[in-house]
Amino acid sequence: MAYIPVKELLNNCDSVYKLVVLASKRAIELSNGAKKLVDSNLEKPQLVAIEEIKAGKIKYKKKKPG
Repeated sequence: MAYIPVKELLNNCDSVYKLVVLASKRAIELSNGAKKLVDSNLEKPQLVAIEEIKAGKIKYKKKKPG
């Protein structure tokens, strides 16, 4: 896998902490059998999650209070 600068990934999140949470939650989904949203030959769910975030397929949404 090529190096992906964090700045590229932060286009979909406004903080590094939210980015880590987003990537980890998606990696868990992939581990549990979710389909990949990008064409990738990578096998590790963590790396696939990062590729999906970079491609803009996964975004962080704020929950509405209530």
